[in-house]
Amino acid sequence: MKPHNFENNLQTYNNPSDYDALYANYQDDHHYIQRYLGTKKDPIIELACGTGRIAIPLATHGIPVFGIDLHEGMIQHAIEKAQKQNVEVQFIVQDCTQLQLPITTKFMYMTGNSFQHFLTNDSQNALLQSVKKHLQPGGEFLFDTRNAILNELSVIDEYEEQTVTSNGKQRITFHREEYNPVTQILTCHAVHQQGGKTYEDSILLRYTYPLEMMRLLQQNGFELIHLYGTWQKHEYHAQSPSMIIHVRSL
Repeated sequence: MKPHNFENNLQTYNNPSDYDALYANYQDDHHYIQRYLGTKKDPIIELACGTGRIAIPLATHGIPVFGIDLHEGMIQHAIEKAQKQNVEVQFIVQDCTQLQLPITTKFMYMTGNSFQHFLTNDSQNALLQSVKKHLQPGGEFLFDTRNAILNELSVIDEYEEQTVTSNGKQRITFHREEYNPVTQILTCHAVHQQGGKTYEDSILLRYTYPLEMMRLLQQNGFELIHLYGTWQKHEYHAQSPSMIIHVRSL
């Protein structure tokens, strides 16, 4: 199987301002990373950085941050945010499976469950090899992915959600999520109604199981440092919402 063309799976991110508004108050991953870095000021790399939700605050502490994302609209929004705050971040549009960056680093991270965008075994391998190429010897990589809770994935999930967009307008969204246990991919389809208009988007998300993940990491030259079930460092178990994976390059 060839690596997935990510450009076909980015509809959900076509309105960076709304994405920003939706996740503006989420801080759990940022707090973990900030505590880990402490007073370190070495250059770091964030993959799938989106609108700079984490990269910009870290840079305000004097940390040189390179923020990488495939979505040009998200990167442009991040650049504008950083400029307004007078914060310097090196935002770059690149495919995370084919990184060609001017630096290597001791620490790289990717949050927001972005690992689930890598839908095939080949694309997961390509991501980890791309990461490894830009890590210094013994460098560390931190990422998260939603945990596969089987009793939740076994049923089609349909629900309605009401949100307020970045311009203050009410939006009603009808979600439908269906999991394919053969491909391990969840198809998320959304129909949005706002101001008398209707539009749709969808996204595909790959689930990876714990032992599958461990083999994947080992085969690509990483050793596990920590596996948590939440960003608050709760012990990982079958019903954990996430796998928080912290590894070291061998």
